[in-house]
Amino acid sequence: MSTAPHPAADRSAAARAHCRDRVQHHEAELVELSRSIHAEPELAFAEHRSAAKVADLLARHGFAVRTPVADLDTALVAESGSGELVVGICAEYDALPEVGHACGHNVIAAAGVGAALALAGIADDLGITVRLIGTPAEETGGGKVLMLERGVFDDVAMAMMVHPGPEEVCRPTSLAITDLEVRYTGRAAHAAAAPQLGRNAADALTVAQVAIGLLRQHLEPRQMVHGIVTAGGAAPNIVPAHTAAVYNLRAAEARSLQRLENRIRACFEAGATATGCEHEVVQISPVYAELNPDGWLSEVYGRAITELGREPLDRGDEQGPVIGSTDMGNVTQALPAIHPMIAVDCGDAVNHQAEFAAACATPAADRAVLDAALAMAWTGVAAALDGAQRDRLLAAARDRSARSSSEQICTSGGVA
Repeated sequence: MSTAPHPAADRSAAARAHCRDRVQHHEAELVELSRSIHAEPELAFAEHRSAAKVADLLARHGFAVRTPVADLDTALVAESGSGELVVGICAEYDALPEVGHACGHNVIAAAGVGAALALAGIADDLGITVRLIGTPAEETGGGKVLMLERGVFDDVAMAMMVHPGPEEVCRPTSLAITDLEVRYTGRAAHAAAAPQLGRNAADALTVAQVAIGLLRQHLEPRQMVHGIVTAGGAAPNIVPAHTAAVYNLRAAEARSLQRLENRIRACFEAGATATGCEHEVVQISPVYAELNPDGWLSEVYGRAITELGREPLDRGDEQGPVIGSTDMGNVTQALPAIHPMIAVDCGDAVNHQAEFAAACATPAADRAVLDAALAMAWTGVAAALDGAQRDRLLAAARDRSARSSSEQICTSGGVA
């Protein structure tokens, strides 16, 4: 008994085979892109060389590239295809101070470019527009948050990116975060001849640090506080008139984060009250929301990465540890999106260590670039060809675009 071929299955198989062929075809370029970005790390909002490398490669392969976008010099958008379903692929490329690409953003950027190149040749056949979105300043600065607020994602039906890490996680857990800088202003004086005339800004910061240390016993589950002193005084024989520190505040979700912020601000105020100094608190980055990955897209990605020979954590295990915080959380809160982690061979190292930076320029990292690119491309194919899911994604995009248009009318003084 013979079974007639299923047209939808044939179409999917052909599209997936095309994507595999394209990733293999561009392998050398993708690896070179990853290694090149890794070799020249650039900090938030200053990723000029990295953004140019991404833009130039896509332009050479027929993408329409716009940069800068959203009033951000190192942000970019590159498009191919004209279908209604806009598939957004996010590429990060900023690095960390001192330890360079210890979070592997070079892998993220190259994998995103690879997925875009894999889908470009069949975009119109699938009825999609492939949009590679170059997003600066993930480590600090909130590039994606700013790009969301400025409309870059308004018509995006689904968004993806893949982040390297020690483990394979399809649906990782992250924390909401806010970054605060506290600045104390006192009065300088000779530390020996007239200390009574001074107001010690370093003491103010010390009192705040002690208060925060004592508060840690009473933090809610998954609330975290960590910071560094960025200005502590000029010389030991001068009573410090100016000090500053930067703190990261993290929590499981936005309401918990607000409660934590209220308590930390009280600790900052305690330092000023105890020493007679003045103080101000400045939010230095947009608030990052916690990840809320789309379930269906996560499952499709998980099947794809498993087919490529990787072994992601099961659903229970992946809910345990947190990966830190990311501005991709804001994207997942706004639209169907995923942020899986792909494993690189890094030994005992973890993200933000120099050893992890070294691991992100190895054959294992190169393989992660190619596997992540193909898994994202296959996820895009599945979304384009699954009728029910395609309708779901398009309906959500239309609703979001309509809300955005209504909000713009209200803001401009019109009648909604």
